[in-house]
Amino acid sequence: MPNITEKINQLKKRRQAVILAHNYQIGAVQDIADFVGDSLGLSIEAAKTKSDVIIFCGVHFMAETAQILSPQKKVILPDPHAGCPMADMINVEQLRALKAAHSRAAVVCYVNSSAAVKAESDICCTSANAVKVVKSLPQDEIIFVPDKYLGHFVSTKIPQKKFILSDGYCPSHIRITPEDIQAAREKHPGAYVMVHPECRPEVIALADAALSTGQMIKRAADPNKNAFIVGTEVGLLYTLNKRYPGKNFYAASEMCVCPNMKLITPEKVLFALEDMKNEVLVPPEIAAKAYLAIEKMIKII
Repeated sequence: MPNITEKINQLKKRRQAVILAHNYQIGAVQDIADFVGDSLGLSIEAAKTKSDVIIFCGVHFMAETAQILSPQKKVILPDPHAGCPMADMINVEQLRALKAAHSRAAVVCYVNSSAAVKAESDICCTSANAVKVVKSLPQDEIIFVPDKYLGHFVSTKIPQKKFILSDGYCPSHIRITPEDIQAAREKHPGAYVMVHPECRPEVIALADAALSTGQMIKRAADPNKNAFIVGTEVGLLYTLNKRYPGKNFYAASEMCVCPNMKLITPEKVLFALEDMKNEVLVPPEIAAKAYLAIEKMIKII
């Protein structure tokens, strides 16, 4: 009897599928993926492949982005309940109200948002390129949605611009407290502290750097650094330990867990390949507008 990995590989070949896994997925899911990375990077990689099917092990907005960038491919989310609370904290009506109240402002939309919100935005950004994206805009006023903490972080780098922030946040990242960082430093003296810019400002203030997941992986390659306190979703530690087995990585808080990211399992990936259900489809008119916002960002990267 073939084991589950063998079954997945056999079906993957038959379906001409590619499996994507976000850095926050459980280790067993990362191990069966063709690509592991951050949400936008994965969608870009998938668009380059000749695959007919994308199995996206992440959350709903990520699968939407993959479908927008690869409209000719079938995009499947192994668990349809894998959503993003932050993405749900802004909707089209709320964004339109912000735009009406600040008609001169440019709308910068974090990729952690729905396709419909992206379609109402001028340009998208990631946590890695948000500062670069905002600097590229001629407008002095910026509506930044949905993450107020990432928006605040960007505003500290570009004080000459006025930011209008929506009230969204990541429920996982706000679980990391200043006390967690202080305790981790005491327990692991000399360790380099890197936290995600979705963290609270008071947490970022105590860190050595605020970095996206992709930037954290690159920073960990520094030959002069061997111990790291990692202030993001704990799934990234699996990626880091696998990539750099000779180094030490410590979670800033074991409480920083995204339950939605943990919904997907190898079994659900197998079921997705067998049944080809839970396809994610973005209405063409929304996809076309959202694509423009994503494309503008990609040109800046």
